[in-house]
Amino acid sequence: MSDSKKSSKTFVIDTNVLIHRPDAILSFKENEVVVPLWVLEELDRLKTYSDERGRNARSAIRFLDVAGRHGSLSQGVKIENNVVLRVSLTQAQEMPTDLLEDRADNKIILAAYEIQQSNPNGQVFFVSKDINARVKATALGLKAVDYEKQKVNIEKLYSGFTQVDVSTDNYHVVKEHQRLTWSESFPPNHFVILHDKNLDDSIVTRYRPESKCVEYVDHKMPAVAGIRAMNQEQRIAFELLLDRSIDLVTLVGKAGTGKTLLAIAAGLQMTIEERAYNRVLVSRPVIPLGKDIGYLPGAKGEKLSHWMQPLFDNLELVLSSYKKQHIKSIDQLINNRVIEIEALSYIRGRSLPSQFIIIDEAQNLSPHEIKTIVSRAGEGSKVVLTGDPYQIDSPYLDANSNGLTFLVETFKGQEIFGHVTLHRSERSRLAELAAELL
Repeated sequence: MSDSKKSSKTFVIDTNVLIHRPDAILSFKENEVVVPLWVLEELDRLKTYSDERGRNARSAIRFLDVAGRHGSLSQGVKIENNVVLRVSLTQAQEMPTDLLEDRADNKIILAAYEIQQSNPNGQVFFVSKDINARVKATALGLKAVDYEKQKVNIEKLYSGFTQVDVSTDNYHVVKEHQRLTWSESFPPNHFVILHDKNLDDSIVTRYRPESKCVEYVDHKMPAVAGIRAMNQEQRIAFELLLDRSIDLVTLVGKAGTGKTLLAIAAGLQMTIEERAYNRVLVSRPVIPLGKDIGYLPGAKGEKLSHWMQPLFDNLELVLSSYKKQHIKSIDQLINNRVIEIEALSYIRGRSLPSQFIIIDEAQNLSPHEIKTIVSRAGEGSKVVLTGDPYQIDSPYLDANSNGLTFLVETFKGQEIFGHVTLHRSERSRLAELAAELL
């Protein structure tokens, strides 16, 4: 037996891995991947869904169909990345009596168990996004792992800015000359907060890679659609949101840090005042309790009002401060097509040119969904994604594997991308304390 054969591993894939990423099989280079027949049963059940799960289930089925044309899936067929793909129907002779067989989840785990029992000296891994399934598998003596592709370390997530102590002389140089030569390199659109201990004061600067210097960012900027930056992080956010050269902005932060409010204010400012975009498109994923929009009574507009109420709340706050005689209400903005509020599922397939696109609660999207949404942006559009990675409703995503944090780390260093992590809540003392303690 060759060394490569000895070192190869067998990965038994759970359904949720393929729902998370339909081509996940290709991630296991030069190893064997086994898809239990029960996974195909679950994919067949999910393929009729109208949401992202249904689309990904259909994509995964097509992937397996194409792979099966190159050989026998029951015997194993070699596909891209030297992956050997096999579909298995296992009938274990000695099944654990304590594990019920009437649920597909358990049958998939038992399939992995049988593969391990038939190959006790091999390296068999059960791969699942479901924590409980991994716990069950581990209890049976299996090696259970999460699907690690497209995961980041949330504790080391790029913040978009750096805080540095500087001398009083350098502090005054920046104030007087608006810039300071900087020896350390940062990614494009990175900000440096300079703190002078003697004066106990800080100023925001923006790093310019082409000139190797930091430029002063005036904190006394005019209100944006009636909204003013309440702290340095929000000032950085406005700098990115109002910069036409940046096509993609991500705002990450806990509840009350102003992510959505800042994005909507900037969108209205650049659409109404500067006419840089034709309209503001605001959306968020519809996933509470796993139910689609179709379960609610009423027409599409009535259904959306339930899911989109947080967006309407932010719009109301902006309009209460945005004193424009020709703008009286949210309905007027919507009727005049200045702003469009849409469920995320309805954006798929559309081309969206010259629009200021805001995707709220983006932490509830998988990397595959994020790719789909961002790729909808047409020529002249700007995409803003906001979210709190610690507040995730999807059972198969977490702070490390959601699409928002993956996007931040993937796009870091791109000239058309900007990011800032907001830490300070400006909603109220109670809201800030609740966000920290609860």
